[in-house]
Amino acid sequence: MIEGLPRREREIFEIVASAGTATAVAVRAAMREPPSHSAVRTLLARLERRGLLRHRLVEQSYVYESVPQPAKVRESALRQLVKTFFNGSAASAATALLGLSRDLDPAELEALQRAIDQARERGS
Repeated sequence: MIEGLPRREREIFEIVASAGTATAVAVRAAMREPPSHSAVRTLLARLERRGLLRHRLVEQSYVYESVPQPAKVRESALRQLVKTFFNGSAASAATALLGLSRDLDPAELEALQRAIDQARERGS
């Protein structure tokens, strides 16, 4: 889903998704090496046609937000992150994420152990 988007569309989608809502002006301001304002509006319209964004009119401005598909978006974003920064290794990504969390509660540890056990079962 996200990994199949062209670079600029993915960048814009990520900006809108992380902000919650954003206007074309706000999106353009957040972009690295932004294209023209009309190009940003065109890319936002493409993302709408793909079903990833929607807009509403607020005080004569279009305000964009991502279409709720949290599971699909999370999975797609994680796939892209693992591919880009961890050479495709989910284990390396998981190890790095665990290094960021110093205090895991018992429920989180149990959930991680279940996920490891399920992965082990799938692999055998």
